[in-house]
Amino acid sequence: MTRLWILLSATLALCVSSICAQTSSQDYTFQVSPAQAWTDTGLDLATGDVVEISAGASARIGVNPPDCVPEGMGTGTPDLPLPSAPAGAVIARLHSQGAAPVPVGKGTKLNIEEPSHLFLGMNIAGNPPCKGAIAVFVRRTPAGSTAGGEANSGQQTRGQTLKSQLGGAAKVFMSGQFGKSEGSTNSATSPGNSATSASSSTSLKASHAALDFDLRKSLDSLPRRVNDQFNNLGDMVNFAIVGSQKDVQAALDAANWHIADISTKKAMLNAIEETYEKKDYLQMPMSTLYLFGRKQDFGYEMAEPIAMVASRHHFRIWKAPFTWKGQEVWVGAGTHDIGFAKDKRNGEVTHKIDPAVDGERDNIGSSLQKSDKVKTLTYYLPPDPVQDAKNATGDGYHSDGRLLVIFLQ
Repeated sequence: MTRLWILLSATLALCVSSICAQTSSQDYTFQVSPAQAWTDTGLDLATGDVVEISAGASARIGVNPPDCVPEGMGTGTPDLPLPSAPAGAVIARLHSQGAAPVPVGKGTKLNIEEPSHLFLGMNIAGNPPCKGAIAVFVRRTPAGSTAGGEANSGQQTRGQTLKSQLGGAAKVFMSGQFGKSEGSTNSATSPGNSATSASSSTSLKASHAALDFDLRKSLDSLPRRVNDQFNNLGDMVNFAIVGSQKDVQAALDAANWHIADISTKKAMLNAIEETYEKKDYLQMPMSTLYLFGRKQDFGYEMAEPIAMVASRHHFRIWKAPFTWKGQEVWVGAGTHDIGFAKDKRNGEVTHKIDPAVDGERDNIGSSLQKSDKVKTLTYYLPPDPVQDAKNATGDGYHSDGRLLVIFLQ
């Protein structure tokens, strides 16, 4: 990973000059949860910037404790970071220490009056009144830019933007390198295009109809977790897609997921080539994991250019050894990288995952649903579900144990 970081830094040096210009507004997606007091977005804001923040969550009814929602619940209390806002509501802060939080709820617009740095969080003190992550969408329009992103004298160059992105990734990388927690944030940025809307959360339109008996029986037989090359159990199997390989790949492409490169060398060559062609490099390699005794058939990811070195949405999929009604079934394990940490196996640096892995499962379903490639989505709780475990590198995670079963059109 250190070698790859150096290579990508060199790639950036090739494109910092005025290779191309970008549109003025930049879009990002983050996740906040009760597990972390504040999420460092990595966004440095300048005087005159306009920041629009909106939040969404898929809340289930009748669970205890309830799922977190952007507007929070109940009334504020004096012990909360923002006493005037309900407990569990989404809030923001514009400086690292001592700054008073501002309410966000379902959405707000901030006019930046002095240089600032954006943090996101939940209005929580002590035991959280809710559980689960909330997706927060941020649009930053730099000072002097037009709302539509047209070129003007205040516009950043692409090189400046990439430099800023790489700086944010560097902060997370170095924090993980030296075992600090401040920079290992729960931030996942996404490109300023339709990939952003794919990863911002809305209510998942899941069917409540029972699955076919034969399909349930096949899903019950699945391994619950994947493993590494040393047979260490790791990420949980948390979704399945029913459809042909061609249809699966077309659906993921429509949802702006990108197939990961398979080697560091190939990654470097692709990064340089796409930089010179004025494209964003979005195919960071991912490690090999195993299911059914073989490595993943495909790895997919979604994140912001360059910053995906530190954070990204990603998953691996395997073709299942069974079909359903003549259709192929693909089994996947999805997690959300939020920074760097020490690999418990060897002490080296590796990606750190968001422990609330259900958020990534639902993000995958939401992105495919928005691409209009999904017929139905159904949650299914198999026997002996995984609810608390560790991945192969030693990071803990938790889940409600359900699989998200996705039927393509």
